[in-house]
Amino acid sequence: MRAIMVMFDSLNRHMLPNYGCDWTHAPNFKKLADKTVVFDQCYAGSLPCMPARRELHTGRYNFLHRSWGPIEPFDNSMPEILKQNGVYTHLVTDHQHYWEDGGATYHPRYSSFEIVRGQEGDPWKGHVKDPAIPETETPDSLVKSGMFRQDIINRSYLKSEQSHPQAVTFSLGLDFIEKNKDDDNWFIQLETFDPHEPFFAYQHYKDLYPHEYNGKHFDWPPYSFVQEREEVVQHGKYEYAALLSMCDHYLGRVIEMMDKYDMWKDTMLIVNTDHGYLLGEHGWWSKSVMPVYDEIAHTPLFVWDPRLGIKGERRQSIVQTVDLAPTLLEFFGVPLPENMDGKPLRETIHSDQPIRETALFGYYGGHVNITDGRYVYMRAPVSPKNGPLFEYTLMPTHMRELFSPAELPKIEIQHPFTFTKGCQVMKIPAGTGFMNAFQYGSKLFNLTTDPGQKEEIEDLEIELKFVKNMAKKMRENEAPEEQFKRLGIPENGIMTVEELRQQKETVRKAEQLNILQDHPWERAAQNQIKALLNITPENMRQNQLSKFEAFVINLEFDAVTPEVVEEFINVTLQTEEKEKAQYFIQLAGRTS
Repeated sequence: MRAIMVMFDSLNRHMLPNYGCDWTHAPNFKKLADKTVVFDQCYAGSLPCMPARRELHTGRYNFLHRSWGPIEPFDNSMPEILKQNGVYTHLVTDHQHYWEDGGATYHPRYSSFEIVRGQEGDPWKGHVKDPAIPETETPDSLVKSGMFRQDIINRSYLKSEQSHPQAVTFSLGLDFIEKNKDDDNWFIQLETFDPHEPFFAYQHYKDLYPHEYNGKHFDWPPYSFVQEREEVVQHGKYEYAALLSMCDHYLGRVIEMMDKYDMWKDTMLIVNTDHGYLLGEHGWWSKSVMPVYDEIAHTPLFVWDPRLGIKGERRQSIVQTVDLAPTLLEFFGVPLPENMDGKPLRETIHSDQPIRETALFGYYGGHVNITDGRYVYMRAPVSPKNGPLFEYTLMPTHMRELFSPAELPKIEIQHPFTFTKGCQVMKIPAGTGFMNAFQYGSKLFNLTTDPGQKEEIEDLEIELKFVKNMAKKMRENEAPEEQFKRLGIPENGIMTVEELRQQKETVRKAEQLNILQDHPWERAAQNQIKALLNITPENMRQNQLSKFEAFVINLEFDAVTPEVVEEFINVTLQTEEKEKAQYFIQLAGRTS
């Protein structure tokens, strides 16, 4: 038996024809639906990039214990377990986070690996002299960052499509398949960073989306709320679509090779992603700094299992990234280790047999989210300080840097969790986390009547049901006790309606902004101001609030609406490049 995983990054299911999009050009994704089982209720787990890949290896949620980080010494690694059981495992990837501090222990788990350089801000080619920077709609603060500079340098070496990291990655992956097609017992993870931003594709892919655009260069949205004109936003979507079509082209080459050698008879195919991406929906770009809306959490998944021979069908059972490791281990007949949150997908593929009632997902230190496919509940912390919050690790690294000495003086030694195999671990205070979800509050949406998550609902009985289920899932994951305290839920998950009502009233009082008390506020406007504060350095937030208060009073607005906030952003932030630059510099160092 053999298995091929084709993994994309930031692949938005809402942009695929398989999930209802009628304007993107993706014929090979359409073809894929005829050759596989399509999952309609697949969700991410731990976000973003490397937390998702830790789940891919371990079959465990990691966002309740750890932020972005490497495979730990006690982790079970699916490709390494396969390797130890006689299955050859190979990784070919252009995902540069594997060779940074926070990802450097993943690729050695495979029997062999090939890395392809040049994506995004990968420090690949060395130029002392600054490159010519194009005029762009991308915020100036991001343009001045080292990542943007490096990306311009990298692109200067990618003149032809054959030199593009995605093209090279697929070429190397197909070479491996061609070379080993007659051998048995191997797994290849063919993984590209695309269609992650920046959306760098070639002209013939852009020509698939003709549109009139008079703005400046724009293929790299910021991690922020949308401030650009509608023309720019729409152009950004087309740039993403062009890169998506490039991904579709190379997916087609894998399908063609499987057809050519009749590999469908004995080779599993998995096509997946780590998470989705916001392209202006809910007023946001990208991911990481906002609530985990459906466009981010609800992911595409396609699986062909040659043992079952089922294709052209869809499945409605809830599945997650944590299920992929046990699925591959079961496929190769390898016993599953203990403490996996995921389950093999064989019976779900066979007969849509459910393997879970709910899916848990989120960012470390952010909302803890749960869905049953009908509703989604986003549980925010109940304290503005978003605590208590600790990192549990033996590998103190962030995305592109080690933990600083300032983060380490108050380390405690934590007794082993059952999944740490007897190892004590460091318990490190974590501040408020990168995204303080308190500022957005808890949210409940009805996905059946409101799939776009436009209108929050309030139903205490439904919330209580999800609080109970969330606590159960957290206990099963052996979440540390302070996560329950941070979220304001008992470990047994049992709360009364009155307790929840009183808690919500306390949180609402803490949420109130101490300005413009005599002005009516729309909740959306309050959320926007909180979002603005979330991306403003803490020592400047009060100054930002004072400026907004003066802005509203001076222009004699009667109420605080989203339009008022947007006007403030458009007018005021132009003079605050220092604050924005500090935000984006921090962002470039901590997120993907």
